[in-house]
Amino acid sequence: MRIKVKVKPNAKKDEIKKIQDDYYEVRVTVVPEKGKANRRVIELLAKHFKIAKSRVKLIKGETSREKIFEIDSDYKS
Repeated sequence: MRIKVKVKPNAKKDEIKKIQDDYYEVRVTVVPEKGKANRRVIELLAKHFKIAKSRVKLIKGETSREKIFEIDSDYKS
């Protein structure tokens, strides 16, 4: 399943908010440099969907706040 994610770095706390079925807002406390924010988003999505981090792939938007992730699971939201 593919989901759209709006990332908000430098937040006060890590948080995932579901906006629509395939659209999420993810707040991370880390800075958006050298892929740190992307790695943290992957960790949070894996925890949220209860899957391994290796099953979450960033498809599009590596340097953008609007990203598309592929979630490789049987998860139904």
